[in-house]
Amino acid sequence: MNRLAAWRDSMLVKSLMLLLLLGVLCIPLWQIENLIDARGDSQQAARDELALTHVGPQKLIGPLLVVPYVESWQVAQRNERGEQIGLEPKSELRWQLQFPQQLDVNGSLVPEERYRGIFKVPFYKLSAKLGGHFAPLKPDQLPRRVKGSSIELLPPVLALALSDPRGLEGAPKLALNGEALAFARGVPHVPEKSWLAAGVHAPLSAAAAQALVGSQPIPFNLDVTLNGQTQLAIAPLGDETSAHFTSPWAHPRFGGRFLAAERTVTDSGFDARWRITALTTQAREQVRASLHGEHARASLAGVEGLDTFDVALVQPVNVYSMSERAVKYGVLFIGLVLMAVFMVELFKRLALHPVQYALVGLSIAVFFLLLIALSEKIGFALAYAGAAGASVALLAMYFSAVLGSVQRGGSLAAYVALLYGALYGLLASESNALLLGALLVFGMLAALMGATRHVNWWRLGGSDTGRAESPTPA
Repeated sequence: MNRLAAWRDSMLVKSLMLLLLLGVLCIPLWQIENLIDARGDSQQAARDELALTHVGPQKLIGPLLVVPYVESWQVAQRNERGEQIGLEPKSELRWQLQFPQQLDVNGSLVPEERYRGIFKVPFYKLSAKLGGHFAPLKPDQLPRRVKGSSIELLPPVLALALSDPRGLEGAPKLALNGEALAFARGVPHVPEKSWLAAGVHAPLSAAAAQALVGSQPIPFNLDVTLNGQTQLAIAPLGDETSAHFTSPWAHPRFGGRFLAAERTVTDSGFDARWRITALTTQAREQVRASLHGEHARASLAGVEGLDTFDVALVQPVNVYSMSERAVKYGVLFIGLVLMAVFMVELFKRLALHPVQYALVGLSIAVFFLLLIALSEKIGFALAYAGAAGASVALLAMYFSAVLGSVQRGGSLAAYVALLYGALYGLLASESNALLLGALLVFGMLAALMGATRHVNWWRLGGSDTGRAESPTPA
């Protein structure tokens, strides 16, 4: 019995048991992390479902001119002896894209949120004015298949491509060279199964087509109202492209190939400007390449690597990413709490059972489950405060009972509350999370080493320490 008691009271054995317990508690943390991943996947499924039933993220390409033309030439006819006996006329219908010389985009994004179950997805309504001008068309500079062939221009069309045309609210209003033109579905002359063919076009009138081959730039103005989900991307197709967007949404994300040259983000919204020259982008070449050849892209999503500038209306706090980051600190968090309880047990000559340690660790793990469940309903900050408050209250009651002292229970509960506060600071400061986490671990280790620097661990952990029995709860 004395050997059994010594083995039970051995500090080394107790430490090994706590390490084993910490490893076992990783199982519920791992399951909670898998649950967070599953909820995140459900949120993405809600976005995809809304994209199918309403409208998805938008990518805007245009306006641009599709210039069809007929190239004609003659081929010599020869007899069996190779002598020329005549000429056979040949012709081929071809087309060429012409991009704006100047493109200015000015718009405002009005946000709205839609729900699919418990999941909230941001949408926007874009009211945009696109203006600029096209350079005069020079027929003799159009690509030819045969040298010396003749070119006959056909009526050009102005085209506009969208990744999800369902987002158009009403017909775009176009004025080209001062003349109002109407849009129709589809884009003729380009490959039938290409992404551009799925757009909209406005045929040029005879007067506009004649002005296009003149000597003066052709101005245009286009008003578009467009609905989209979360993200808007625009290809800079002009020799000079400028853009200006405003929105009352206070949490934008700017991305794509070109970031905003100027941007102001406040609690009342954002204001962003872009200025892009054709010298810095391959958007035109990428658009042409995606329309020619046997592998012409069928959708804008298939135009890989297209140079765009993007703005997205992101949610201020993604509860799933924040919860997942919190769970990654779970093992450290549980370890720090168990270490504190172990120190109290040693110094106060108590005898806590491993089951009591397991219950303490499990209560910390359940905190993360409460966090994700509450954050789906009331937001991350309030959910964190509620889950942390419930966890601290539970541990204060439990510590006071098993340690036989309200003061000890309150002190350990205050320590746990401090850890919860430190964890929230790590989550709120994403850019400094590693630094703050390292400082937290170093600080806790330094405090432990300082408090135990004069302790005789061999004597403290021996069987002759005369520990008292675990106090009986009142």
